[in-house]
Amino acid sequence: MPQKKAAAARRPASSPSSTPPRSRSRPSEVRIIGGQWKRTRLSVADKPGLRPTPDRVRETLFNWLASIAGAGGGELPGWHCVDAFAGTGALGLEAASRGAASVLLCEQDAALVAQLQFAKTKLSAEAVRIERGNGLTALERVAAGSLDAVFLDPPFDSTALYEPSLRAAARAVKTGGAIYLEAPKHWTDDELSALGLVGFRYLKAGAVHAHLLRHLANGTA
Repeated sequence: MPQKKAAAARRPASSPSSTPPRSRSRPSEVRIIGGQWKRTRLSVADKPGLRPTPDRVRETLFNWLASIAGAGGGELPGWHCVDAFAGTGALGLEAASRGAASVLLCEQDAALVAQLQFAKTKLSAEAVRIERGNGLTALERVAAGSLDAVFLDPPFDSTALYEPSLRAAARAVKTGGAIYLEAPKHWTDDELSALGLVGFRYLKAGAVHAHLLRHLANGTA
């Protein structure tokens, strides 16, 4: 009798219906929210730690950026942007969809770079350039004050990347531009002011702390 009970207890664990498919653990696609490629869905590689910015956060972010751009319809006409830790490319491709003149997507992982190349081809995204390499190094090469926006979304466990990336972004962004920072914590005013930055907008969605930052001279309003 005990053996029958043990066998019965094992059966549900081996049932296909009781084991969630792997696809549920990570998103399989991202959706472009606005602009010329609105509602276009792009595949996402099955990579541990890959964390595309949630739709709700991206929608809010690009509303913030459009208010800085002063353009209607959520557009970023003529903007020059760098997505320094591109991953799925959701942030940089969204900017390109909304009219950015140039978007550099930096990514180190070869499989993700291939996925970005596929997305660029699918969208015929002429404004997008993809570079396999270190996003921090790419930012440090950019001419000072030449960018309208920098997107910083390093891996949450790579804490050593945050401060140097913010410093490089602060140098690269023009007066009046913006830096988007996605982090596992809320960066304080004191931490940001030491880098010459100030918080302009902020939201928290689950484990994501989303910051829109500007130079101190721009103020907080």
